[in-house]
Amino acid sequence: METGDKLMNFSEPQGVQLSDLDLIIKARIDRSQIQLLCKLVEGLGHLGVVTTTNKALGEVMIQTTRHCWPELEGVVKEMPLEIEFV
Repeated sequence: METGDKLMNFSEPQGVQLSDLDLIIKARIDRSQIQLLCKLVEGLGHLGVVTTTNKALGEVMIQTTRHCWPELEGVVKEMPLEIEFV
């Protein structure tokens, strides 16, 4: 490393643990609507990511943060889908 190069510090901010921010929501949806849910949430960008955990049963998990979940939950409930949070 040359003089003047800076090291990037990726440590967690003091007082905040990343595990305190992560949130995983489990849900069940008609399997024919999984792709639509994924596309709609993906279109929201920063709010969350949908992963199918059991396609046959329509089980998915939504990865988000505690800060983003209230907004994402409101949007998901307004979507033209029948979704059951478990």
